[in-house]
Amino acid sequence: MSVPFSGTLRRSGGIVSAIGKQLKSVNLKGVKRITVQFDPFAENVKSTREFLFLLSTPKVSLSNPKCVVKSDIVCDRSPAFIKFALIDSAQEKAQAKEIRFNSDNLNTLELLELCNKHVSTLAPPEEITNKVLTKAEKQKLGGSGGAGGKKAPKKK
Repeated sequence: MSVPFSGTLRRSGGIVSAIGKQLKSVNLKGVKRITVQFDPFAENVKSTREFLFLLSTPKVSLSNPKCVVKSDIVCDRSPAFIKFALIDSAQEKAQAKEIRFNSDNLNTLELLELCNKHVSTLAPPEEITNKVLTKAEKQKLGGSGGAGGKKAPKKK
């Protein structure tokens, strides 16, 4: 008698793929300004610096081009933190002017998860715009409006 198989068929992609997955869902449309403050000589600052780098990637920065990312580098042994200043509509939704993460004892993946949980959910919903139809799509919709169909014979 054999033991039934239990578990996954393949291993997980690891921490890098988990960070990539979280990074795809970061949305900064509800944020005006991001301030990252850290002491470069502190022990647990690597994850904060990596998070600052990930915020400057093109896909994340294109989610809100008006969002300002500012880094404050201090040398006073203060704990590292990340502060998100929210836009007005997000302030009403969250009932707070800013969101602050103390990032001293968090790794990069945990920071991204917290950002998606607390900041990305505050993004205003996207407005639905009218889709521009091509000639072929207009003809499929049944519009015999001038351009499609048979041509009229020319008169001399």
